[in-house]
Amino acid sequence: MNYHFQAHRQVRRNLLEILQNTSQKDLMLIPDGFNNNIYWNIAHTVATQQLLCYYLSGNPFRIDKYWIETYKKGTLPNLNVQQSEVDDLAFLLTETSKILMKDYDADFFADYTSYTTSFGLDLKNIQDAIIFNNMHESLHFGYVMAQKRAILGEGF
Repeated sequence: MNYHFQAHRQVRRNLLEILQNTSQKDLMLIPDGFNNNIYWNIAHTVATQQLLCYYLSGNPFRIDKYWIETYKKGTLPNLNVQQSEVDDLAFLLTETSKILMKDYDADFFADYTSYTTSFGLDLKNIQDAIIFNNMHESLHFGYVMAQKRAILGEGF
């Protein structure tokens, strides 16, 4: 699983770089042809990781439930995000990746409720969830890059 944790940290670094190097105005802008914004996509990855790994294993979330309720699948972007929340998200991008690895190494995920994703994949254990989560976060990283290009043009 070391490779999968390494991949997760890299996707999170890529998301963090965009979060920290994009203006707040551009983070909140919903480009034509999209139904959400860069900020929502990044926050959604944090919320979904908690649901796939912690909720389905019967464990408590490692983040405030606010993030889950506000950015889970089916939510709409909040266009009135303060800089302090952007800073909190930057922290969570790094920390939730580290915590997941520590919890995995501590056998925190002994139980797991099987779940079929909207992508059509069955998750039967925490290993499946971690691998699928990487794919999910990479998909949203792709959306973020497409949104940034839509906002800034081909120069990005």
